[in-house]
Amino acid sequence: MKHTVAFIAAGVLSLGLGVSSGSNVAQASQSISLATGGTGGVYFPLGGAMAEAWSQQIPDLRVTAESTGASVVNVRIVEQGEAELAMVQNDIANYAFHATEMFADDSPKESNLGMALLYPEVIQIVTLADSGIESVNDLAGARVAVGAPGSGTEANARQILMAHDIAYADITEHFLPFGEAVDAIRDGRIDAAFLTAGIPTAAVVDLGATHDVSIVPVDPDMAEEVSEEWPFYAGFTIPGGTYSGIEDDIPTVTVLAMLVANADLDADLVEQMLEVLFAEETLERLCDTHARGCDISLEDAAEAMPVPLHPGAEAFFERQ
Repeated sequence: MKHTVAFIAAGVLSLGLGVSSGSNVAQASQSISLATGGTGGVYFPLGGAMAEAWSQQIPDLRVTAESTGASVVNVRIVEQGEAELAMVQNDIANYAFHATEMFADDSPKESNLGMALLYPEVIQIVTLADSGIESVNDLAGARVAVGAPGSGTEANARQILMAHDIAYADITEHFLPFGEAVDAIRDGRIDAAFLTAGIPTAAVVDLGATHDVSIVPVDPDMAEEVSEEWPFYAGFTIPGGTYSGIEDDIPTVTVLAMLVANADLDADLVEQMLEVLFAEETLERLCDTHARGCDISLEDAAEAMPVPLHPGAEAFFERQ
């Protein structure tokens, strides 16, 4: 993958996941890639833990997790055959499969097939406690980071603003990925930023170490309207204490992280990878890696799948 940075065994070791040079990672006869996201998010560490589990538990297989631009980039590189697996938002997977939203000018990405739903990806509207922004309506007239151009976060920001009758013309929009957006809040260059990620998000934790952070709520009634218009959303509550200095629960909305697999990936291998993924040992490993790994469960892994299942995933879930 020319435009990604490999999460190789040394990177796994740096997270304390303990791949040994004598494991089947080094001896694998088949290598596949898992596209994840930026190093400051949740996809990257969880993807690394998944890759390590698959590489250790499936003979002759090496899975390498790659740092990428996340969902929108990921469905494109899976479609192009540059990665066999990817972590993406469920709404983005659907947009890609049906060639809508940011994929409206493309052909449908029908090689991206569902493997498993994973955990909530929470829409977080981040600001500083002294910004004066206490509601979504207060964003009108503000300098707001809405995500990288064409990203899943940007679609989420635009749709939530639209539900509140706020257009980009009503704000000063900045198209920034969330790491840069948080830096811009820290430096006083913007007032607020939309982030879509598992919680706690490392970039927000880092910001909270030096500044008093606030998360702007999405009113539950409005969250219901958003989910009626775009059924990939669901109401969600960020528990108090998730971030330093924020003790109250914060209502918002969420989408879901999921795994997609290229349609050409061997069905028996996909089925075997799901067996490993939902084994008790792997789920414990994911929970230890990041709090959102604790949300991954077999019970919820195939409900409301936004794209057709990969044949290997279909066979796995039929047996459960």
